[in-house]
This record gives sequence, C-alpha cells and structure tokens, in this order.
Amino acid sequence: MPGIVGLSTRLPRGEAENQLRQMMEALRHESSYQSGTFIEESLGIYVGWMEKKNSFADEMPLKNESGEIILVFSGEEYPDPAFKRQLKESKHRFAEHGPSYLVHASEDDPNFPAGLNGRFQGLLINKSAGTAALFNDRYGMHRIYYHQCKDAFYFAAEAKAILAVRPELRRTDPRGLGELVSCGCVLENRTVFKDIHVLPGASSWTIQNGAVQRSSAYFEAREWEQQPVLDPDSYYHQLRETFSRNLPRYFESPQKIGMSLTGGLDSRLILAWWKAKPGTLPCYSFGGTFRDCQDVLMARRIAVAYGQKHEVIQVGQDFLSRFFHYSERTVYLTDGCADVSRSSDLFINERAAAIAPIRMTGNYGGEVLRRVRAFKPDPPTDGLFTPEFLQLTEKAKVTYEELLKVHPLSFAVFRQAPWHHYGLLALEQTQVTLRSPYLDNDLVKTIFHAPDSVLTSNDVCLRLIADGDRSLAKFRTDRGIAGDHGWFMSAALREYLEFTFKAEYAYDYGMPQWVSRVDHFFSPLHLERIFLGRHKFYHFRVWYRDVLANYVREMLLDPRTLGRPYLNRNMVEAVVAGHLKGGLNYTTAIHKILTLEHLHRLFIDSN
Repeated sequence: MPGIVGLSTRLPRGEAENQLRQMMEALRHESSYQSGTFIEESLGIYVGWMEKKNSFADEMPLKNESGEIILVFSGEEYPDPAFKRQLKESKHRFAEHGPSYLVHASEDDPNFPAGLNGRFQGLLINKSAGTAALFNDRYGMHRIYYHQCKDAFYFAAEAKAILAVRPELRRTDPRGLGELVSCGCVLENRTVFKDIHVLPGASSWTIQNGAVQRSSAYFEAREWEQQPVLDPDSYYHQLRETFSRNLPRYFESPQKIGMSLTGGLDSRLILAWWKAKPGTLPCYSFGGTFRDCQDVLMARRIAVAYGQKHEVIQVGQDFLSRFFHYSERTVYLTDGCADVSRSSDLFINERAAAIAPIRMTGNYGGEVLRRVRAFKPDPPTDGLFTPEFLQLTEKAKVTYEELLKVHPLSFAVFRQAPWHHYGLLALEQTQVTLRSPYLDNDLVKTIFHAPDSVLTSNDVCLRLIADGDRSLAKFRTDRGIAGDHGWFMSAALREYLEFTFKAEYAYDYGMPQWVSRVDHFFSPLHLERIFLGRHKFYHFRVWYRDVLANYVREMLLDPRTLGRPYLNRNMVEAVVAGHLKGGLNYTTAIHKILTLEHLHRLFIDSN
C-alpha cells in the first residue's frame, strides 16, 4: 500500500541511505508509483514515500516558508471547508487541491494532527527543535509498522520494508500466528513477525537520535464515549445533518471517481445524498460466472434510475487461470493480513482502477451505523494443527473476548476496523484510492450519541435514504429489505432471498461434512448450480475442488508445506483428498494452509 518508510538513526549516512533505498524498493508494487526521499542528516532522519501518481499526497515533502518545518504525508484528509478558509485568512499560501495546507495547519494548531479527518500517516520534522513526530489517523487505518533496535528506529507502511533491511526479523511471532489462524487477523497491534509492531491509532510519537523519546496519543475513545445519549428523533436529525453536510468532502478531487455499487443500503445511502449529474459517476459491481448475482441485479437498476453508467467486473476464467499469481500477490502485498480468499478482490480492483483511480464505497457503513460485528474466533479444523499450536488459537479466543469489553462502537471503529478490515483495505489501496464517508470523524462522533433502540433495525438507514432521494427507497436490497412490493410480497421475497443467501453460504463455505457426503452422492444432479451465484461472485469450494485442484494438490502436498511444525501432516493429506474428491468440505482449512504457506515462502524462508 502506498505510504512512507524511514529510519531514525546515528548510523553513517551512506549506510542509512542504503537502507532507506532498500526499504523504498520494497514498496514499489506498480511502475506508476511516484517516490522520493528527504534526509536531515543532522537529526538522523531518513524518510521516503511511495504514492500513486496524481493522488492526494503525490507531491512531497511539504515545507513552511522558512523551511524549518517539513511534513511528509501519505493518505487523504477531508477537511471542513471552513478550516481551509481560516488558514488562508492567516495569509498562508497553498494549492487548492492536495495536502499543501497541512504543513501550515501543523504550525497553527498546537494539537496537530488531532484536527485532521481521514486515513493518513506522516512524519513532521521540526529542524529548530531537533525532533520528528511520527503520526497516524485516529483509527490506525493507514497502518505504520515499526521496529526498535539498538542502532535505529524503523517505520514503514508495510512490514516487508523493515524485513528488507533487518533480515533477522524474518521469523514468526507464535502468538500473532495463532491469532491470524483463529480470528483471521492479528490483535492488539501485534503482527505475525517477531519484534515488528503496529503503531496504535491516534499516535504522535516523538523520535530522536534513533529512538522513541515520547509515545503519546492525541485522541482517546472516551472523548466520544462519554457524550450524552440522545432521544431517537434528536439523534436522527443530528445524524442526517452531519452526513449530508460532510459527504461532499469525499467527492472533492481533480481525479475521476467511480462508485462501487452493491444491492445493499450503505452505497445507496451515499447516492441518495450525493446529487451527481447524469453520466458523471461511473458505477460498477462485481459478478461471477453462474448468473447475475443480487448485487449486480439491484445495482444495475439503481444506477440506471440515478442516471449513471453501470458495468460488471466479472470474476471468471481470467482470474482462475492466474490464481497462483493473485493468491501469492494478495499475501505479499498485505504482509499476510489478507488471506488467499481475498485474491479475487485484487483482481477486481485492478479492473476498477481502469474505470476510475478513486473508488467510492459503502465500506464500514454496517459496522458504524448498525454496529455489525464482522469477525470472531473460528475454531480450526479438527486435527489440522498440533496441540501446541491449538493452545495459541485458544489464547486468541480469550484475548478476543477481553477486547469486546468496550463500547460496541469503539470496538467496531478502533479495534475491528484497523485489525480485521485492514487487510482488505491494504490490498485494495495498492490498485485504487479507496474512499468511504463512514469513518468520517464528525459522523462517528455523532453516532456515539445513538440510543440502543435505533441500532436494532435498518429503519434509520432506510429513513435517511428516503429523505435523500425517495426514488432510491423504492428499490429493495439484495436481501429483500424495503422496496415497494406490498407487505405480503415483500415478506415472501425477503424469506426467499434469505433462504437462497443461506443456501449459497452452505454450498460454498458452511456445508457440514455429513451434508457434503449427501450432496456428493447427488452430484450428477448438479444441485449446487441452483444456488451458487445468487449472492456471491466467488465460489472457492467448487473452484478448489475442480479448476484449482492441481494447484491445491501441488501446494498443500509439497514437502515444504507438510513439514511445517504446527501442521498435522496426515490431516493435511486427508483435507486434500476429501475436498478434491468432492465428498467433504474443507474450504476454510485450505484457505488457512495456503495463506500460511505463502507467508512462509515469501517472508520467512526467503532472504
């Protein structure tokens, strides 16, 4: 993912510069990326950046008029227009687009970067004070990895940049690995790499002379948690005012913006309040090969009603024929934070970038507006891992339960978002600039006012959509919510769509083994074709069994894989045999083993 890298050190300049170059190259994933470096030898600061061309932060570094304040910034910031006007009234000069105003904001605001709104990371160098402040957004979504050793403090947007210059760190952290297998992500700002950590959200750390001099946070969740709870009507009107006022910030850009449109509520809510002129906001959805899924069917109708072009990015043979490339690349680009099941997302975002370099989505809407919990510990397949490793997965479950003991919205935005959602975000950001208005600071702060009664249904979202554009409220969702079909027809349709949704999940991931055996007995009837493709565009169970069978066999039965100390060799062989014959369903187990094996080969075994 584009971002910054660097080190604070007292190493000789030649050695430090060489390390910086190696770190930079580790982030160069696309030939179109633009890069640069800034060195302040007197402070021992060596920093570089890698950004997509013409993105918000592609012109670094930023300096004040005296040249004493230098800012290297990555990500995007969505300011209140009044904030920029106020800066200009202070006789600061900066470009209309881009982040040049930020260096002046750092001078005027003693609490900088507390006033910033967006996903970002940066290094603020004060030559006069002889210090540098490493900071990130309050959610920690634009991740910074770091490592402290005796001769330097390293920081980078990707862990692989640190591994490039500190090969002794190419070893797994057992606890992090257990959490990755159990929860699908590493918790509490740990990583899967020993002695590489993640900077907590809302950090502003002072680094000097090769070490952290002060680690502080410019924001605490309790500032929002302690707000009074409003009555339902007052809350709704404040929510509507905040959402409608702040949404235009996310559509400001000299670059083209495309809308990733689904059949759900969250992307539709954005359309309801953003009055784009016809033909100015290209929309697209993701589809499979069996049939047009519900997301495609509904998104196409909504885009036409909204006056926008719509197209389908199809995941089919083009993706499957290069699955090894996409699966390996997914694990590599995200430092193992996204597993191979997300490889289709890399494929579709490559194609989304050709439509528009900026992708607007409804991501995080459910988690923020309805406090959806998106992940939980998942017990591994019986017998797949050794008893010693299973103790680590059990410890992950205990850690997860402890982490839940906070305000539900704080869990969603300050824990779930930067740990669980980060992997997919990092993968997508390598191809497009991803935007979502649902982590807007003002919006999240407002939702902390919500009474519990409004969080048990979709009523608030439906009301917001209707208030924004009543015509969009007439369309049902992909799960049959809302729509203008009459009570009986709506209820019947909702039941039908819920049944097909659950049936497709069963045929793809959740099918118990005894049902798999029964289904295999009736395989000549091709019952799976009745359900697959109605809601999802990816179908790894049948892909692993059929078109990807040779790949699964070669990877999982390779002596290197079977020799991993935490795996039970006999069970791995049984997983491969059972799944490829079609009588058993080991989709999630195959996901985990493939991901772990790519992780080892790319980062641990390699030099």
